[in-house]
Amino acid sequence: MEHVMSKSFQPTRLVGAIAIAMGFSPVIFAEDTMNVTQLDPIVVTASKSAEKASEVPARINIIEPKVLEQSPIASLPQLLQTDASINMVQSGGMGQLAEIYLRGTESDHTLVLRDGIRLNNASSGTASLAFIDTTDIKQIEVLKGPASVLYGTDAIGGVIQLVSKTPEKNRAFITGEIGENKTYKSVIGADLYEDGFYAQIRGQRLESDATKVTNQKTNSSDTASFDQKGFSTKFGVEQKDYGISVDYSHNEGSSLYDAYTFNGALLKQDFENEIINLRSRLNVTDNLELNTRLSQFKDEVNQKDSTDFVHSKTQEVELYSKWKFLPQQTLLVGATHRTLDGDILSYGAPYNENVDSTGYYLQHQFNGDRLNTQAGVRIEDNEKYGSHTVGQIAARYQLLDKTSIYTNIGTAFKSPTLNELFNSWNGNPDLKPEESTSYEIGIDQTLPAGFKTGLSAYYTEVEDLIGSVNFGKLTNINKATYQGGEFYVGWQKDDLFAKATYSYVKPENEETHQDLNRRPRQGLTLTTGLQNEVYGISASLVAKSKSKDWDSNYKNPGYATVDINAYWNMNPHIKLFTNIQNIGDVDYKTAYQDQGYYYVNGGRLASAGVTLSY
Repeated sequence: MEHVMSKSFQPTRLVGAIAIAMGFSPVIFAEDTMNVTQLDPIVVTASKSAEKASEVPARINIIEPKVLEQSPIASLPQLLQTDASINMVQSGGMGQLAEIYLRGTESDHTLVLRDGIRLNNASSGTASLAFIDTTDIKQIEVLKGPASVLYGTDAIGGVIQLVSKTPEKNRAFITGEIGENKTYKSVIGADLYEDGFYAQIRGQRLESDATKVTNQKTNSSDTASFDQKGFSTKFGVEQKDYGISVDYSHNEGSSLYDAYTFNGALLKQDFENEIINLRSRLNVTDNLELNTRLSQFKDEVNQKDSTDFVHSKTQEVELYSKWKFLPQQTLLVGATHRTLDGDILSYGAPYNENVDSTGYYLQHQFNGDRLNTQAGVRIEDNEKYGSHTVGQIAARYQLLDKTSIYTNIGTAFKSPTLNELFNSWNGNPDLKPEESTSYEIGIDQTLPAGFKTGLSAYYTEVEDLIGSVNFGKLTNINKATYQGGEFYVGWQKDDLFAKATYSYVKPENEETHQDLNRRPRQGLTLTTGLQNEVYGISASLVAKSKSKDWDSNYKNPGYATVDINAYWNMNPHIKLFTNIQNIGDVDYKTAYQDQGYYYVNGGRLASAGVTLSY
């Protein structure tokens, strides 16, 4: 990829020059998760219906379109770590394994969706976050707390949903961004829209070299390359009484990664993921709506230095109805059938397994002038473990004109993944399913002079939690508890904004009374800046406290990083932008590796780009 960037190219200087040309002095930024337009965002994850975020009886965070458009290079793990309640553990820089710990829960306790499709791998139970492209994503919704009534057995900690874009006007564009570490990304797309009929196509390519993985120095390369390319298309029709959409996306690439080799050498793997999603809506009457979804998600990884592979496939059929039987009351009734397939060859030991599961759910919603409630129950029939019933009841009450309080109580269960049962390394076929109960209360307050603040506290108890000690055989820990809370304060005045969010969690193994691995107790995000339709500049900080890891002799140190971003819409057809991730080039440790070495972040990444649109 030497043609991408000559040795004399210095992105940091280029970024600075563009910033000066734009009339900005150097300041600091990262993803802004605050709604700078002061509108109440519309979300769909909490109830499978469009509703105002302020009316959801739970804590929900929205990563908005303006954030996603700031840098095409920005990865999904990078975007998600701007939520203070999320600890993103990445085994190196761009393209490396990334695990998400939401409110301290396990990495396979957070369900990742794209327009309702499960992106969690059928074999590992986690989503391949580093390999998920966000080119055609409109916004990301982070719903915190149990959500098993609507989504089944994976949502103990919460749900992260990627909501894709749907064309609303005719448009064509091309975007290019180039940066340090021989990194570049190009995106091309076109939208067509007329009288409710729409079509959309996107294509993208990303390449990056020289990303650090560990702080181990060996004779072999200690940096890793990553490249991916893909395309997506969507077409459909949206009318008052009906809607149909077909969505297809394909992404593939390769990466070098650490595989615990004795000489520290990096191994190569190829990856490929594919999404097919067919959805329909029919308004039978003004008060009765029928919805269907047929989807398939394939997630495959093939090793290039061995014959090992992981081929995962999830197929789902969902049918649900919304019946507004009274002006303020809605009944949601649905069923989902899911087939998980895993074909794996790991360390020479193969297994090929599949699991069928069917869930039946019922949810009641009341939306009054001051009171919003949500109560539901789900029966999940799993062919491996039998039937499990989960339930949830939640309410938000507008106590005063500018004060609302909410409470949320829910149960969930998580069956062992195919890897946990059958993998050759530490699998255990005698594992039992995990079961959880969660309680949460919170308050949101609008203050004078453009300020808004909120506070929440929660307690989650998980029985038969699956884990290991020093990478040994997986076992069911008797019980683990997660006690924590979140606090935020935001401010906006015209084009200026600021927001601070603090998160605390005590994730404890009740048997040993020790903190669970890789869960820092404290997280902090700070964001401030100026944004309008012509130009913007903003700054943010992400900080985490220390955490323990699998080797009790080593801890993951706390860290803080700062990013910057700026953009200038020169005219309706040309946009210039710059980004600097980790402006201080902080070499922080993300997780313990082995023998005194750590995985480290990718370091600073300065970039500049342009979007041409018509």
